[in-house]
Amino acid sequence: MTPDQRKLARHALGLPNEQRRSYRNRYFTHTHSSEWIAMKIAGEADGRSNGPGDFWWLTIKGAKLALDPGETLDREDFPL
Repeated sequence: MTPDQRKLARHALGLPNEQRRSYRNRYFTHTHSSEWIAMKIAGEADGRSNGPGDFWWLTIKGAKLALDPGETLDREDFPL
């Protein structure tokens, strides 16, 4: 995951925040994003076309790569 992809992934997770825990797992792009497509190819994200843009979410692999030390994933979005 590149630094730019990691920034997108952290935003999709709602990080950073005071709880140091993700609270969502979604990202909408108004245009097709080569960064998200690359993450999908790497198994770090998945998504679907939504008209002119795309709707993306992270896989557990991608979400774990986006975390900083001490941060956790919300079990609602990433059940064990």
